[in-house]
Amino acid sequence: MLATRIIPCLDVEDGRVVKGTSFKQIKDAGDPLELAKKYYQQGADELTFLDIGATYKSKQTLLDVVQSVAQAVFIPLTVGGGIRSVDDIRQALLAGADKVSICSAAIKNPNLIKEGAQTYGSQCIVLSVDAKKVGSSWHCFVAGGRVDTGLDVLEWVKKAIDLGAGEILLNSIDADGTGDGYDLELTKKVGEISSVPVIASGGAGKLEHFEQGVRVGKADALLLASLLHYEKMTIPQIKKYLSEKGLNIRLGA
Repeated sequence: MLATRIIPCLDVEDGRVVKGTSFKQIKDAGDPLELAKKYYQQGADELTFLDIGATYKSKQTLLDVVQSVAQAVFIPLTVGGGIRSVDDIRQALLAGADKVSICSAAIKNPNLIKEGAQTYGSQCIVLSVDAKKVGSSWHCFVAGGRVDTGLDVLEWVKKAIDLGAGEILLNSIDADGTGDGYDLELTKKVGEISSVPVIASGGAGKLEHFEQGVRVGKADALLLASLLHYEKMTIPQIKKYLSEKGLNIRLGA
């Protein structure tokens, strides 16, 4: 059984890490290079960088950040936000990323998943899904969680995997930044239909939430942001707790 990964997420805008609640109320959370180095030293298994600025300048700033980070830390890096073409994927990988996360562009052009996987391998392609409950199901949202595409999350995940997505980054808009725990129902449903690893994202607030994300939500990896950025928890604290609960965790040297 593969070890459960702990993945800090750094939302970057104009060269700074920011964080909000339910994709709103954005606040500054620090310098991306300094935070990346800190999380690496704490034992993060991977790092995810998301450009939330969504402009060419913002994307280039993020790639510069990733280039600096790749020279300072030696764990897998995922880059997302503004990835709209195979050339964008290439630029991210050249900057030092190991994987790219694609959200809105994949919905507009599903073939991007297939082209990216064929060119660079499925292991490089992470489908990012911004999910929100609508009625009795979940829909994929775009534009920072503001626009409902009407696309059913479960159907989209199945299609994306068939096209070559190698991992699913599942962002719960409802749970994001609340501290009330991961959306376990959503995560479990996606995990049950997915043949690739699922990363749970949005809502962790207590140590128990991480265990629930794996045991109940069946997540393969856990993404978190606010708890780390504002020093409410540390990665060693989380890993020690999960290890003591009997989960397979990389504790480091």
